[in-house]
Amino acid sequence: MTAPPDDAGPMVSLQDLSVQFSGGRKPVQAVSGVSLELQRGQVLALIGESGSGKSVTLRTLLRLHPERRTRVGGRVQVAGRDVLAMGGRELADYRGKVAAMIFQEPLLALDPVYSVGAQIVESIRRHERVTAAEARQRALALFERVRIPSPERRLAAYPHEMSGGMRQRAMIALALACRPQLLLADEPTTALDATVQIQILLLLRELQRDLGLSVIFVTHDIGAAVEVADRIAVMYAGRIVEEGSARELIRTPRHPYTIALLTSRAHGAMTRGTRLPTIGGAPPDLAALPPGCAFAERCALARPECLAVQPPPVAIGPGHQARCLRTDATAALLATPALP
Repeated sequence: MTAPPDDAGPMVSLQDLSVQFSGGRKPVQAVSGVSLELQRGQVLALIGESGSGKSVTLRTLLRLHPERRTRVGGRVQVAGRDVLAMGGRELADYRGKVAAMIFQEPLLALDPVYSVGAQIVESIRRHERVTAAEARQRALALFERVRIPSPERRLAAYPHEMSGGMRQRAMIALALACRPQLLLADEPTTALDATVQIQILLLLRELQRDLGLSVIFVTHDIGAAVEVADRIAVMYAGRIVEEGSARELIRTPRHPYTIALLTSRAHGAMTRGTRLPTIGGAPPDLAALPPGCAFAERCALARPECLAVQPPPVAIGPGHQARCLRTDATAALLATPALP
């Protein structure tokens, strides 16, 4: 049995988390030494390129990786509970009731042979002692809450009968069905057009504030992170390379990778035809990580020592730190375009 819930501590506490996958020619070190905390009622955005370990970290909080091919080290606590020590029944009770996830592609996450309403009703009845009629009323109220038009009729719809934006709203309703304390959102707007993306982001922020949720939001879009997050953690090659409040990290980024991400996106001050700066090179092979900073080979500020040793976290300000040996030099790179 895990420890009883702790209402006083942080909602999420990761200490030296590592996740390694086997099954290929070499083990893949997807996450290495990640330590972070999420306070209750806060929104944390994990940002970085594809393959940086964001979704792996998120799924580890629900233990969704295949256990026979996954080796997890470190400590994972959610609401004071040791997630890695949970048994089968306790884990099933934890998923949905304490922590729930909004997946990137709801068409794959929702069961195609059951109506969306039936899936929400089943989830509610799995965790709470209510009648089918009471669960259906809750599902209807959730559809109204996430602003699905004609909610009564949509409860009977199958996932393939809904548009992408409507499916994502239904996925949010399903995640909120059992009133979780922690909401995990895995790039919930990636497959949507720009207008619907904004609607979903605003809806998530509104629900988070109204319900007092703690949220971890995974995205590769810094603009989306700024819209919803209180704090931002930048991941690269399975490590958190910079972390701080959204305001501080955007205004005074100190890791070269964070600066590169900020300068390689479009912004309002750009003129038509301007070429976007790009990050040269490619992320390292997670099956053969270098001994030093994983970003060093793509970094214009790198020195020989950057290739040799893993940089420790350097305090930039209150609650703001970066893993870089050249934080003294990054101050000269802070002519970063302001984000909208």
